[in-house]
Amino acid sequence: MNGRVAAVLGVGPGLGASVAHRFAREGFAVALMARSDESVAGAREEIEGDGGTALPVSIDATDPVSVASAFETIRADLDDPEVFVYNAGAFEMGGILEIEPERFDECFRANCAGAFYAARQVLPAMVERGCGTILLTGATAALRGSARFSALAVGKFGLRALAQSMAREFGPQGVHVAHVIIDGQINTPRVRGRYPDREEHTMLSSDAIAETYWQLHSQDPTAWTLELDLRPSVERF
Repeated sequence: MNGRVAAVLGVGPGLGASVAHRFAREGFAVALMARSDESVAGAREEIEGDGGTALPVSIDATDPVSVASAFETIRADLDDPEVFVYNAGAFEMGGILEIEPERFDECFRANCAGAFYAARQVLPAMVERGCGTILLTGATAALRGSARFSALAVGKFGLRALAQSMAREFGPQGVHVAHVIIDGQINTPRVRGRYPDREEHTMLSSDAIAETYWQLHSQDPTAWTLELDLRPSVERF
């Protein structure tokens, strides 16, 4: 391979697929990382149909052993990723006295710790090359711990802190780390199924978000973004 590899962890219908396809259009071989091959089947078919390279990789982001094994597969079949996108997450609404500790821990691992596990797999090669991009998908909950949202907010707060720490440690070594706050609902098949009468302009387009991710990767090192927020024009904030 030519070294242009993008790994997207958390691929399914929606943002993960859009990001993978956006980088594939630029000539990247893309590792489609998810719990099941079924989740990435649509993205793989679309990318390969356009003449690109897509590698499905099974992974459990909450398990560091699974994460390490997945990246071993990517390195063996493609190469070390030049770009890594962490788009995994878990959501459980409930009060502090309602959510079981085991479920709280699971959400934290999916929303934050998994990004730490994965970053450890991609950073050594990025540092050695003196370049690379790590993009972390955040949420409104990264800024506000709303009532009954602790299982999401704690992990998303942590993901934001991880982005800041990585950027300060590895930015001087050529690795661009950026955290993207998605402030609103993304227009996905699942959301449209739940809200069939909702107008599209009130939701974020996954393709539009993916374009922003590409722009972040393309930024000149003299003007890097650490954090930005995205929302529909009609979203209150």
